[in-house]
Amino acid sequence: MGIFLILKAIILGMVEGLTEFVPVSSTGHMIIVDDMWLQSEDFLTKYVANTFKIVIQLGSILAVVVVFKDRFIRMLGLSKSNANNQNGHRLKLSQVLVGLVPAGVLGVLFEDYIDEYLFSTTTVLVSLSVGSILMILADVFSPKEPQVNTVDQINYKQALLIGLFQCLSLWPGFSRSGSTISGGVLLGLSHRAAADFTFIMAVPIMVGASGLSLLKNWQYFSLETVPFFIVGFVSAFLFALLSIRFFLKLINKIKLIPFAIYRIVLVFIIYIVYF
Repeated sequence: MGIFLILKAIILGMVEGLTEFVPVSSTGHMIIVDDMWLQSEDFLTKYVANTFKIVIQLGSILAVVVVFKDRFIRMLGLSKSNANNQNGHRLKLSQVLVGLVPAGVLGVLFEDYIDEYLFSTTTVLVSLSVGSILMILADVFSPKEPQVNTVDQINYKQALLIGLFQCLSLWPGFSRSGSTISGGVLLGLSHRAAADFTFIMAVPIMVGASGLSLLKNWQYFSLETVPFFIVGFVSAFLFALLSIRFFLKLINKIKLIPFAIYRIVLVFIIYIVYF
C-alpha cells in the first residue's frame, strides 16, 4: 500500500472520527471530503469504498466504548458501584433499549427506501438545513433550568421520546447526535445529559447496523485492502476519542446554535462545490 493511499485512509478516518458524534453530520462531511475530493471509489471500487466507510465507523464506535467504559460495565451488571449517581439512581440498559426501539423498527422497515432515495447530495443538503433549524429551535425553546442534569436521571418516557427524535437521523445528513440532543434538550435535559445519552445509545444501534453491513460485504476484504482498512480504523478511533472528550466538555457552554450555524455554512459549501 503506497503512502498516497495511507494518507487517504488517515484523512477519511479523521473526517469520520471528528464528525460522527458531533451534531454536524458525518455524511455531509464525507460528501465533501471523499466524493468531491479524495474520490475513494476511483481507486477502490464502489463496494470496497462503502465497506471501508463501515470499518472506520466501527473505529468511532470503539472510541465511545472507551470513553463510557465504566458506565457500560455498570449497565451490563458487571459492577455494583453506584459512584457518581444522584439519589442512588443510574441509567439502566433497559432504558437505552427503549430509546433504540423506534429508530430500529423504522430502520428495518425502510432500509431499502432510505438507501435508494435519501443518499443523494440534494437530500443531504435538505436534511442538513432542516436539522439546523431543529437545533436552533431546541436552544431557543429549551427550559432555562434543565429538569434533568445527568444521564442517570432520565426516565423511560424520556428515553422513548428521545428515541423518536432519533428516527430523524435515518434521513442521511440530519445527524444522529443533532436530532437526539435537540430532542433531549426540548424534553428538559441538560445539553450534557442529552449528549451522554446520545453517545451511549449510539453504540448498540451502530454496532448492529455496521455488523450487518460487514456481513453483507465480507467478500471485499483482501490482503490488498485490509492495511487500508486498518489505517482508517485506527485514525477514526483516535480522532473520535479526541472529538468526543472535547465535545462533552464544551456542550453545556456553547450549546447547539454554533453547530447549527456551521451546518448552514456547510450546506452553502457543498452547494457551491457540487453544483
